[in-house]
Amino acid sequence: MTKTTFNVMFLCTGNSARSIIAESVLRKDGAGKFNAFSAGSYPKGEVNPFALETLVGHNYPVEGLRSKSWDEFATAGSPALDFVFTVCDNAAGEACPVWPGQPMTAHWGVEDPADVQGTDAEKRVAFATTLRYMKLRIAAFAALPVESLERLSLTAKLRDIGQMEGTTNRRPDVA
Repeated sequence: MTKTTFNVMFLCTGNSARSIIAESVLRKDGAGKFNAFSAGSYPKGEVNPFALETLVGHNYPVEGLRSKSWDEFATAGSPALDFVFTVCDNAAGEACPVWPGQPMTAHWGVEDPADVQGTDAEKRVAFATTLRYMKLRIAAFAALPVESLERLSLTAKLRDIGQMEGTTNRRPDVA
């Protein structure tokens, strides 16, 4: 890869929490090197208010964040994606659209904070935990010399990032 700015998509079924958080984190922490997007296979149509509260509380941008369908990115004129990361196990198992440009893909599944039942304080903790896991993955990703790694090596590194703390999909070969 010889590009200097890469387009990254985060996918989740509802596109209301995890993928939105990842989009915002990469927007800020990867500014200049990455363009961040998020979408869902069955978008909820609104961003979870706890996701927005968590992002604002940690100084991440929320402007323009919205729950949207991945169909918006599978049409002519859409940005050519370089990387597509699923962040929920449901989206990882779904048949995704054919993305122009044959992006590299990996699964970075984490628990859905929107599924937490309990007090608002417990929900805030779940969203803060999701933010922490996404920040760790995105920091590891942003530190990779993606423009100079060959595809096979980069694919392995992207999959390893998906196995970091908080994963929902432990590989049998990883303790």
